[in-house]
Amino acid sequence: MHIDFNSCFATIEQQANPLLRGKPIVVAAYASPGGCILAPSIEAKKMGIKTGMRVYEAKKIDPKIIVLPPDPWKYRNVHIALRKIVSFYTTKADPKSIDEFVLNLEGFPILKSMNMHSLARQIKDRIKREIGEWVTVSIGIAPNRFLAKLASGLHKPDGLDEINSDNYMEVFSGLSLTDLCGIKVRNIIRLNSVGIYSVLDFHKADLTTLKTAFNSIISYYWYLRLRGWEIDVFNSKRSSYGNSFVLPKPLTSLSELSPVLTKLVEKMTYRLRRAGYKTRGVHLAISYKDGAFWHKGVGIDREVFDSREIYKYAFKILCHSPFKKPVRELFVSCFSLCKNNSLQLNMFEDVVKNRALICSLDKINSRWGDFVVNPARMFLGEEQWVPDRIAFGGVKELEEFSLAMSK
Repeated sequence: MHIDFNSCFATIEQQANPLLRGKPIVVAAYASPGGCILAPSIEAKKMGIKTGMRVYEAKKIDPKIIVLPPDPWKYRNVHIALRKIVSFYTTKADPKSIDEFVLNLEGFPILKSMNMHSLARQIKDRIKREIGEWVTVSIGIAPNRFLAKLASGLHKPDGLDEINSDNYMEVFSGLSLTDLCGIKVRNIIRLNSVGIYSVLDFHKADLTTLKTAFNSIISYYWYLRLRGWEIDVFNSKRSSYGNSFVLPKPLTSLSELSPVLTKLVEKMTYRLRRAGYKTRGVHLAISYKDGAFWHKGVGIDREVFDSREIYKYAFKILCHSPFKKPVRELFVSCFSLCKNNSLQLNMFEDVVKNRALICSLDKINSRWGDFVVNPARMFLGEEQWVPDRIAFGGVKELEEFSLAMSK
């Protein structure tokens, strides 16, 4: 079963504020004309406003459209509430993003008392009662994750559809190749080259034909996927953590960039520690106003988790940039992750005491709000910069955050 929130952020805002219900609204990264739209409401979508548009483009369609800033904590709380609901039915509930869940219900006792459609309707009812009457989800049912996601998008919003051995030919006949997640222009060209022009053609094609089209193992994956076999089991293992920020105005000097870099590092290392990792590498990338790009990564001879140490490495990389011109975007990340299960002692530093201090600061910030206690350097610049954002792909992080909040 695939559960997908309809117009997630916008709908949650309408649930929180009844005065917004029924009106075209968008949640955008920034309210300025160049701000990217993260989520248009159902009403806005009907007018042709789409995710990824700029605010000024949306206002050309509807000058009176309401533009809201994102409220990440609000969306996380709804994510946690949905997790509690679905966890009642199965222990195999995987968040694919902040607004999507995949439920594996095979073998669970709940299906002895009701079928999948009855269960889906019960989940929808519980969402209305426990999260909000304005919040809707589309649910898809199928033998594998891919087809379940495909089914959830057949009749949005508030849909409930199943793809099975009895109706798959009918469903496939009403779809185009671009309706399949993962099939874009290049793949369409490949498929067309071997005589595949529709989803039905795609399903009927034998493995030899698909191998000719893709010339890789992907052909076998598609062959199985379209026949209901499960080959998309989600792997949420992290290989790095990072944060980036596009500056509202270009900055040049190190004194101007330092507070921004500090906050990016603080956000990144807090997530790193919360997930139970340490790092042995730091990477910094810089995008300049004139379109130039520069980046560099450095390895660390020991495992670190302290944001102050990681900042020193990131700042040193920043100082080594050969370009002294206006910066448009900063991106910092850490790689070579390892689980924080042990502690390497240091002759010149009380590592145990230092970790206890960092854990205490994390607990304070977690309980009383982000950045309640943090380096003074971070507040030397514009405090409103580097706002909290929702990481659409941070599934592992969301999962760990949900579990921590439920405890």
